Amino acid sequence: MNLQIAEGVLVPFLGTSLGAAMVFFLKKQLSGRIRKALTGFAAGVMVAASFWSLLQPALDSSAGMGTLAFLPAAAGFLAGVGFLLALDIITPHMHMDRQNEGPRSTFKRTTKLIFAFTLHNIPEGMAVGVVYAGLLAGSAGITTASALTLALGIAIQNFPEGAIVSMPLLAEGMPKRRTFLAGVLSGAVEPAAAAVTILAAGLVTPVMPYFLAFAAGAMMFVVVEELIPEMSEGVHSNIGTIAFSLGFVLMMILDVALG
Repeated sequence: MNLQIAEGVLVPFLGTSLGAAMVFFLKKQLSGRIRKALTGFAAGVMVAASFWSLLQPALDSSAGMGTLAFLPAAAGFLAGVGFLLALDIITPHMHMDRQNEGPRSTFKRTTKLIFAFTLHNIPEGMAVGVVYAGLLAGSAGITTASALTLALGIAIQNFPEGAIVSMPLLAEGMPKRRTFLAGVLSGAVEPAAAAVTILAAGLVTPVMPYFLAFAAGAMMFVVVEELIPEMSEGVHSNIGTIAFSLGFVLMMILDVALG
């Protein structure tokens, strides 16, 4: 079981690292179409994971409350959204006018991009940690397969994120090894957050439905606030929509088939 947990915790980090490794194989910049496709795919995976891997187990864990079983999931979800909203308010916004950007403003935007992805990787790591903590505690609706499915889903959506973080740095002239390292480090917070959550399993278990829903709310905020605007802006927005649908369906299939 301990080996399974270690593997599950490290799988999302592996996804980020593989995405960051794209700097060794791709040109200096991601084209607009590829960026939209990667962002849309990541958004679709996160939406599906939020429901089937987080909200559904939260509802199942609260089934004993009868008609009020929705309360923990609703409260936790709104708390997760509120938490990320507060962070969004106190940190620089990512939505910037990209026209007529000079080298300095481009560097600032890249720095914010890395910070934003690193920041939102924390609740994703917590999501994995919460699910594995629930697995250890024998919570309803959480199985080894469903926990691994969530980890795989986050790894899948971390792959384009790793590339999206690293590629702009490469375009600015940073050596490939350093851009790869920057992408890897942006995902290193995930296993750390997951490990801390699992270690605090004794405290987490009594409020497991709230924590599962909290992670879902945080992930959905990232999708709505950052990923959907990114995939929809400008021309060729249909590419992002199609990729979103593919990501959503893939994660749904994984979760239902393996969960």
